[in-house]
Amino acid sequence: MQDDDGKTAAPTGTQTLLRGLGVVQAVASGARDLKQIAQLIGTTRSTTHRLASCLVDERYLRVVPQVGYLLGPKLIELGFQAREALPLATLATPYLDELSALTGDTVHLAIREDDDVLYLHKNPGRNGPEMRSRVGHRMPLARTGIGKALLLDCSAQEWQRLYEVSQPVGGKNRLWPQHEEATWEQFQQRMLEYTAGGYAFDLEDNEPSIRCVAAPVRDASGKIVAAISVASTVPYMSLDKMQGLIAPVKKAAAELSAELGG
Repeated sequence: MQDDDGKTAAPTGTQTLLRGLGVVQAVASGARDLKQIAQLIGTTRSTTHRLASCLVDERYLRVVPQVGYLLGPKLIELGFQAREALPLATLATPYLDELSALTGDTVHLAIREDDDVLYLHKNPGRNGPEMRSRVGHRMPLARTGIGKALLLDCSAQEWQRLYEVSQPVGGKNRLWPQHEEATWEQFQQRMLEYTAGGYAFDLEDNEPSIRCVAAPVRDASGKIVAAISVASTVPYMSLDKMQGLIAPVKKAAAELSAELGG
């Protein structure tokens, strides 16, 4: 059996559903009028008009004068509902597990909460001693690699504010008194390099012997909403290894970003 466009008909209802989704996809890809939409999905102008009109009525599409068809408010509502329906940590789990299997190191997922990093998920590493981080744990943004990744889009003024509030009382790190703290100028230079590269390091900035590589996770708006890191102790995290981890950590972050529409 064939339809009015000469194509083999799908089961009742399925064909209309697929065509309607095709119209939405066409508009999402940049088609702005009926002719362009019809060419992309292979339907007649009359069929395309009928489908598009129905989608406009149901708010899946909108028509803007002098512009044409655009995605509608219903899709925005559904997008937010889809994002909220599945927790970030659940979405991230496959990518965090993949990094764990690849590296054997501790893998974190975290978000920004005020001036702190808030850890949402942790895969303990197989290399070296257990790290003291835990789900629900907070650390200063400017002192951790995952925190720096969360700050890549911030202004230099915000970097400096967070750098200053994170400095140890009396200028000494109580966990590592002999550690020489980075100056603001050094911190800023590192942040500029990290921003250009789309990643961030922790070079024992927060805890003695702990290093990590981190990358930001972005949502559909392009905003940084979380970050992923791989961390370990110095014997298992050489500077060469850190350089080699940049690509897989960024890849995991990009894949999670894609799940969020980024």
